[in-house]
Amino acid sequence: MRVSLVIALAIIAATSAAAQSVIVNVEERPKPWVVGTCEIGPNAQCPNADLSFADLRGADLRGANLEGAKLVRADLRYANLNGADLTGANLDAARMTTAFINAVSLHHASLKGTDMSFVRGSHAVFDDADLTAASLEKADLKGARFKRALLISTELQETKFYEVDFTGAVMRDAHIRFTIFQDAYVEACTGCPKDWQKGDTVWQAEEKERLRNQRQESPHGAE
Repeated sequence: MRVSLVIALAIIAATSAAAQSVIVNVEERPKPWVVGTCEIGPNAQCPNADLSFADLRGADLRGANLEGAKLVRADLRYANLNGADLTGANLDAARMTTAFINAVSLHHASLKGTDMSFVRGSHAVFDDADLTAASLEKADLKGARFKRALLISTELQETKFYEVDFTGAVMRDAHIRFTIFQDAYVEACTGCPKDWQKGDTVWQAEEKERLRNQRQESPHGAE
């Protein structure tokens, strides 16, 4: 009787484990990879395309024209968007964790609630973009531009803003714990930390060096 009970429990456990097993889809992307009317690939020409809720994980969209595209809640994790044009695109609540967005144009883009944690976005352009409640946690955004951008209730913990231009931006109720603003330009920015950096910024040091060299090269300086 005891043996039968043990066998029965083992069968139940095995059945339960099988029912809870996770099936991982390892199927390769189709060739050509077409979503709606857009053929996914480098330099794709998909302005104003509707890619809402699309699964674009790991997509190679380098240099793509996605101006005005709808990517609401799209999955762009690990996607390569380097140099892509997303001007005026709607990426609200999109998942962009660890995406590559170097030199991307997100001018006038809507990024409300978008998860861009861990992205690599050197020289990306976020001018006039709305990043309300978005996450840029631990993103590397050296040399990016956020002119007139809205950073309201934005997650910016450990974000690296080296040499970033925040002219006219609004930063309100943002989480800036351990955020780096080294050499950031924060004049005319509402809510940006104005006393984060001690000493000259890189361009202030360069300007001083330029003026010093001019004085040395002038006839009066030579005397």
